[in-house]
Amino acid sequence: MFDLKFIRDNPEAFDKALARRGEEARSADIIRMDAEHRAVLTEAQEAQARRNEASKLIGRAKGQGLEDEAQALMAEVGELKQKLAALEEKERALGEELTGILMTLPNAIYDDVPDGESEDDNVEVRTWGTPRSFNFDAREHFDLGEALGGMDFERAARLSGSRFVILKGSIARLERALGQFMIDLHIREHGYTEMWTPALVREAALLGTGQLPKFGDDAFTTNTDHWLIPTSEVTLTNVHAGEILDEADLPIRMTAHSQCFRAEAGAAGRDTRGMIRQHQFEKVEMVSVTTPEQSDEELERMTACAEEVLKQLELPYRLVKLCTGDIGFGARRTYDLEVWLPGQGKFREISSCSTCGDFQARRMKMRCRPKGEKQTRFVHTLNGSGLAVGRTLVAVMENYQQADGSIRVPDVLKPYMGGIEVIEANT
Repeated sequence: MFDLKFIRDNPEAFDKALARRGEEARSADIIRMDAEHRAVLTEAQEAQARRNEASKLIGRAKGQGLEDEAQALMAEVGELKQKLAALEEKERALGEELTGILMTLPNAIYDDVPDGESEDDNVEVRTWGTPRSFNFDAREHFDLGEALGGMDFERAARLSGSRFVILKGSIARLERALGQFMIDLHIREHGYTEMWTPALVREAALLGTGQLPKFGDDAFTTNTDHWLIPTSEVTLTNVHAGEILDEADLPIRMTAHSQCFRAEAGAAGRDTRGMIRQHQFEKVEMVSVTTPEQSDEELERMTACAEEVLKQLELPYRLVKLCTGDIGFGARRTYDLEVWLPGQGKFREISSCSTCGDFQARRMKMRCRPKGEKQTRFVHTLNGSGLAVGRTLVAVMENYQQADGSIRVPDVLKPYMGGIEVIEANT
């Protein structure tokens, strides 16, 4: 969320930031509404001060036997009480309207983010690995999984509808192995603290990370006023919501392996077969809370942690910097990792690592304080997939497939697979 003082002091810069996002200029309307809100607040404060003063004068007038003056003061207090109630209601309504507008505005992106309209305009930063060559036609993961008896989309659809899957046997174990491998890597080698957080949250948590109010259609809600998390970024980032942290304790690095739920409201007709785009999926998430000075370096570190997962799995990938037309609502800079899928013959996103600056921290009122100082400031938050487990399963299946339809188990996953080195039909 934007700082109102910044908008008042830098209206042109604010509108320029929105323009890079494809948004219309809003500074004039916001500044006008802010001025009206502050004027009502000032009027209410003045009315309250006069009411307090008049209340004191009533006792003095009565003590001096000035009944007419006391009655007039009492009448004034009564009028001021009604006026205050009206002013407070107006101030509340204006404040909510102003906050509501600010909550729908996307974060300002960094100057080095490339301009563009879609994912086609993202800029490749580097690649790693060489796509495997097969002496047979590479198959997509759903064909492999169904032939092996380890993926059942038909029965899942009978249970839950489209965009769900039932995994079975060694394929189910392979997905579990991937999640365990990722979380172990991040806590043992990358210094993240493992967390286990709820899958159901209150509205305030989604407001804090920016999924609400703008993207409510992409989330699932319940009849108990809870929301299912679209990613554990929501819970991990909100762990310290409303707190003042000691700067000496930063950065805080957290990771979680969680179930995630997305309505995919804007994905009609896209990836309708297979596991690329599901309503329910698993992800290992990384979240960092830093000082403003640490956040740029932390993004590079976090991205390298996600890359290491792919390197150890020996999956070819490329790193791209997202352009203005593809970057997420709350991000200031984002790197996507795209893994090579031989069955599709192209790279597909498997991780996004973003720095949000103080955008989320302002929404959830999370600050830090240097040791020995009274002044606080907003922290910076970052998040990244390390990785999307289902999509990694897809990548492993397609990259490690063999001519007979079996799948070799990557070396780093063998300790998690109970001695299984090759996944064959009905294993």
